Amino acid sequence: MVNSLDVQQLAYAYPDGTQALFGVDLSIARGERVALLGPNGAGKTTLVMHLNGILTAGHGSVTVAGTPVRKDTLKEIRQRVGLVFQDPDDQLFMPTVRDDVAFGPANAGLRGEELERVVKDALERVGMLAAADRPPHHLSFGQRRRVAVATVLAMAPEILVLDEPSSNLDPAARRELAEILRSLDVTVLMVTHDLPYALELCERSLILSGGVIAADGPTRELLADADLLARHRLELPFGFAIPAI
Repeated sequence: MVNSLDVQQLAYAYPDGTQALFGVDLSIARGERVALLGPNGAGKTTLVMHLNGILTAGHGSVTVAGTPVRKDTLKEIRQRVGLVFQDPDDQLFMPTVRDDVAFGPANAGLRGEELERVVKDALERVGMLAAADRPPHHLSFGQRRRVAVATVLAMAPEILVLDEPSSNLDPAARRELAEILRSLDVTVLMVTHDLPYALELCERSLILSGGVIAADGPTRELLADADLLARHRLELPFGFAIPAI
């Protein structure tokens, strides 16, 4: 079976000479939910920007569902890789929720009843259909994040990439988003500093540190290794204990 994502020996240096990635190797199978963990400056954002071709590999390769990320495949890749930004206000810019969710599919050529069906389905999947005609700025932060997820789901991506999905959410909104993410039949890569959220949602985690994958394994095992976390400047919240299996 073709993986949703294959990254091989990916290296990248910014124009000022700063080397951000030193040879990243990872594969994510279809349907997996995987957390990408790491300290600030580890290269997480740089890696994510390679997945839909915002950045071009200096060395190595990125392949999405069997399609290599290249200049001539960018249109297809950007439909297959759905990126949900940390701040939903960076993603929502239309007068209504419906317009925001319709924007991508309409640009891809959908019209009429088919477009309406896609928008309705995406909003239903995140529990926001009732807000379809509301302006996004009238919604709570958690609701806007759910709409941002819907804008990506409307494009039927191969892989959903979430940047710090739990940030700035109250406990109820955090739980609601977790329930939505568990219900989705799509591959998920979740970039997060929220280690309990990674444990809740992702059976597998990767630790990116110093521009390489420093660890790859079951989330529970990685988070139970205090020395591993300390080496890579990761910390569980005070008083949090990894539950027994």
